Amino acid sequence: MAALLPSSKGMTLKAPICHKYDNFLLVKKANNGIIVRNGALRAVNVKTVEPVIGEPLNKETTMNSRVNSNNTPNLVSMTSKLHPSSTTASSPSNIDVSSPESPSSPILSSAPRGQTIIALGLTIHNAPVELREKLAVSESDWPRAINDLCSYPHIDEAAILSTCNRMELYIVGRSWHLSVLEVEHWLSRSSGLPIEQLRPYLFLLRDNDATHHLMRVAGGLDSLVLGEGQILSQVRQVFRLGQSTPGFGRQMSHLFKQAIAAGKRVRTETTIGSGHVSVSSAAVELAQTKLPRKSWAGVHVCIVGAGKMSSLLAKHLGAHGCRTLTLVNRSLPRAEALRDDNPDMEIKVRLSTDLHACIDESDVVFFASGSNEILIHGSDVAALPSPPRKEMGGVRRFVDISVPRNVAADVNDIPGAVLYNVDNLREVVAAHRGERLKAAAAAEEVVSEEHGIFETWKQSLAMVPTLKALRNKAETIRQMEVEKALARMQGASERGRLTRRQVKAVEDLSKAIVSKLLYGPVMSLRGDTSSSPSAASSSMDGAIGEGGGGGEQGEERKK
Repeated sequence: MAALLPSSKGMTLKAPICHKYDNFLLVKKANNGIIVRNGALRAVNVKTVEPVIGEPLNKETTMNSRVNSNNTPNLVSMTSKLHPSSTTASSPSNIDVSSPESPSSPILSSAPRGQTIIALGLTIHNAPVELREKLAVSESDWPRAINDLCSYPHIDEAAILSTCNRMELYIVGRSWHLSVLEVEHWLSRSSGLPIEQLRPYLFLLRDNDATHHLMRVAGGLDSLVLGEGQILSQVRQVFRLGQSTPGFGRQMSHLFKQAIAAGKRVRTETTIGSGHVSVSSAAVELAQTKLPRKSWAGVHVCIVGAGKMSSLLAKHLGAHGCRTLTLVNRSLPRAEALRDDNPDMEIKVRLSTDLHACIDESDVVFFASGSNEILIHGSDVAALPSPPRKEMGGVRRFVDISVPRNVAADVNDIPGAVLYNVDNLREVVAAHRGERLKAAAAAEEVVSEEHGIFETWKQSLAMVPTLKALRNKAETIRQMEVEKALARMQGASERGRLTRRQVKAVEDLSKAIVSKLLYGPVMSLRGDTSSSPSAASSSMDGAIGEGGGGGEQGEERKK
């Protein structure tokens, strides 16, 4: 099925349907106009296309017919009436936003149209590790990346969740369509890949779907290893680092705080996280299934890196019967701390300068370092002086759970060497997934409850001006009536004046009456009937208070 769209050259073009991105239109340069598809607005080159207005449909931008049958607003219209903001001399009239080399603000500007929360990224479910590693952002670079995203004109807040299994961006945008364009431009520019290469692997979610997705992620329901707990620590780390980052604003702060609450409840109220569930545990299990005797007894093991993933690797190796291993790291303190945390194991600590020698002595080598570079190539493995031991089937096994990867893919081309990465963990995960599906159903209910709490808070933000006006009006009336009452009381007093205690009693009485009278209207406007009347005033203060910045907006909801 196709839709018809008028072009700036006076011709009508057919728009083939593309289901990758709903509620969007895909625009590309054509000989005499533009081609529009049901997808996202992408590469607009206005050298030969004029004028192009990248906005939702309104009275000034019309189409012959909409691509979507559900009457959701589509994005682009060809019309002779330019938006006022696009007629200025500074308008980027010759920019192709699909190019990574384009300036950081290549989008035709428009007035803000209400904030929307957008989630865009890729995960292990739909993108290979070769692509995920190119978009990975190290934890130390999260604040810089957030500020970079917020420098775009239609992005107000941003957050980045980058792990070995996913790279996800959460933003608060002023325009659903233009904000997505800007995020895609940032992804293309930061990765050095054209957006056409990234687009088939990206997911895109809006508002309720976007916030619900983060709740599921924090609960481990979107993880490769269903119910794994490490993702909650990573979400918590995003929240912690965001507190000192200006671009991690009020809505992002509240969203991630609610996601953390959801993750905690999932793990305390359901059994989805019972047992060993993490990428590290799956890596240990995978390697064990590949050993000739299916046992770690007598196996020479080496771990490269001394971070959280390496700590979990050591823990799970010990639980599976491994008693000795070599730990290789760039510095000694963290490696020695990891060794001290595992007193039941004999752990030898070596520096990274001895990496090749340690690999030569090992049967299984786990890579879980924070390095952004390849540490071992096929040529390095081929040059090792000792061949793989016959007891190990004549194979030296490499398990790389780092993203970006630490072991080059050409290691698999070396005789006697086998390389596994995070994408190979699926076979282990599939064996245990069925056991956790029942617990996942209960976890989904918990996530939905926490998501509802956040959405109620988010909807209350739209009522802030009304609540503020109501509160100010009520306070003005209260003060006027209190002054009248105090004047009459002082005139009737034998001493001609009231004590401080009497004045305070009148003030407190008036405030309590106003609070109880406002309770119904306030809770109705906020869509919340769960609070008590005595909390109405404080609830309204929280709703209309000066939010913003990266600080916490109140204490965590008490269990």
